[in-house]
Amino acid sequence: MADPKTLQYTAEHEWVLVDGAVATVGITAYAAEKLGDIVFVDLPKAGSSVAEGKVVGEIESTKSVGELFAPVNGTVVEANDAVVASPELVNSDPFGEGWLIKVEYAELPALLSFDEYSKLTGE
Repeated sequence: MADPKTLQYTAEHEWVLVDGAVATVGITAYAAEKLGDIVFVDLPKAGSSVAEGKVVGEIESTKSVGELFAPVNGTVVEANDAVVASPELVNSDPFGEGWLIKVEYAELPALLSFDEYSKLTGE
């Protein structure tokens, strides 16, 4: 499980773990809690190009449907098939087994720190 204090964040409630030129992306515990019980996740396939700020997937809960936005420009190198098969992983372990995609990128945009994201959510 990633330490939420060491991650970077987007205003769309996604977390980003940077490892070299690959960004692992998931949704925050705050977002998972607000969505409620997640029942369906649609992710882009490996090899797909993604653009920062553009919709790349969908997360459906018993309450609503949310969109997953790409936090970086790049190419999806892996989608978490475990989350597609068991969407509840996003609720039970959003910073670990509930990760969504890994994206190879050339340049990392400005992202929020843990403190900045905490101020945004009031958490």
